[in-house]
Amino acid sequence: MDRHPESVSVEISDCSEEDARIVFDTLCACFASDRCAEDVPQRLDETRPTVWLGTFDVTDTRGSCAPAHLSGTVTADVQGGYWAVDRLRTTLGSLFSVRDLTGASGDQERDVHLRLTSR
Repeated sequence: MDRHPESVSVEISDCSEEDARIVFDTLCACFASDRCAEDVPQRLDETRPTVWLGTFDVTDTRGSCAPAHLSGTVTADVQGGYWAVDRLRTTLGSLFSVRDLTGASGDQERDVHLRLTSR
């Protein structure tokens, strides 16, 4: 059996705490994660940019994935192996409107910079 790197790092920024929570909660309904329900995004400084992080295991998709409504746009930076990033990107596309902003590909990993909005 061919094994793929299954862990994807997701950085959420340029949005409200509530929209960050919605994105992470929606992804947690789809995949196992290092984030938990009590891990609510908070803005600790009003003048500095805030980035929220989560890691998702995209090996198995849970059955409770459903689109969610965002109040604004969300920037998501996704990093991981090619297969894992593609799987997460496909899932995000089923949950939100997704616009690819930039991407970089290496030998083993892929980074994509995405803009998420409500469908």
